[in-house]
Amino acid sequence: MSIAIVTDSNCGLTAEEAAALGVEIQPTPLLINSELHFEEDGFSKEQFYAALTDDATTVATSQPNPYDVAERWRRLLKTHDEIIYLPLSSGLSQTALTIKNMAESEPEFKGKVYSLDNHRVSLTQKVTVYDCVNMIKDGKSAREINDWLNATAELSSIYIAVGTLKFLKKSGRITPAVAAIGTLLKIKPVLQIQGQVLDKYAQVRKMRDAKRVMIDALRHDLETRFSEQRATGKIALGVAHTDNLEEAEIFAEELKREFPDCPVKYIDPLSLSVAIHIGPGALGCGCSVIY
Repeated sequence: MSIAIVTDSNCGLTAEEAAALGVEIQPTPLLINSELHFEEDGFSKEQFYAALTDDATTVATSQPNPYDVAERWRRLLKTHDEIIYLPLSSGLSQTALTIKNMAESEPEFKGKVYSLDNHRVSLTQKVTVYDCVNMIKDGKSAREINDWLNATAELSSIYIAVGTLKFLKKSGRITPAVAAIGTLLKIKPVLQIQGQVLDKYAQVRKMRDAKRVMIDALRHDLETRFSEQRATGKIALGVAHTDNLEEAEIFAEELKREFPDCPVKYIDPLSLSVAIHIGPGALGCGCSVIY
């Protein structure tokens, strides 16, 4: 039985990587001063960060149009029996629930399209795509893949150190007063995504302290929540960043020394939907169960 995989651009896969895997990407709309753009479709990350850091420019994301998603599904179902759809976590966007409802309620898609909300974003969402590819190679059905991804939905962690409070303030995640005090005290928050919302984990003064906090948090996860998967080699680590590749590569080497038994599989930019809230210069790490 032929199964198509569709994800969205929040996963961090480039167009080239997706094509090599045989995966399709549903682009996330970006609104730059209300003008519509799509990542990986003539609108680069460089253009995005130039707009984001320009105080005169308004930057936002929007949900993919359900009609566009449905049209993609109709096209794929002409050549495939089933579809696995892997969107951004519903904790960060309502897209997952909107599209999931369409897959489960529309007669033309019911039983053929499995639209998940397995609480992933960026590098952990990317891991899920590779899991799907590998399960299809092993002959798993779309139903079996769906069930496994739902069962492991909570088995991922992301920690992010933010370089500035400016963008958390602009997105309404913190108040202007808190941002002003934090900037004055040179506080760098460390945020976390435990499958759902972007939330505060700790606060530090320097990036080297933030890296230590994140490493300690990752160690705790690996020794507790993910101990069973770690023992069986079913955990992958990754490093994420926003326009901060050089530091991300250095951080990846630190993680390799700290956790030699856990491969660092990815060094990826965070999705633009997350970058809008935290701005450039952020650095993070994460772990995820793998198939």
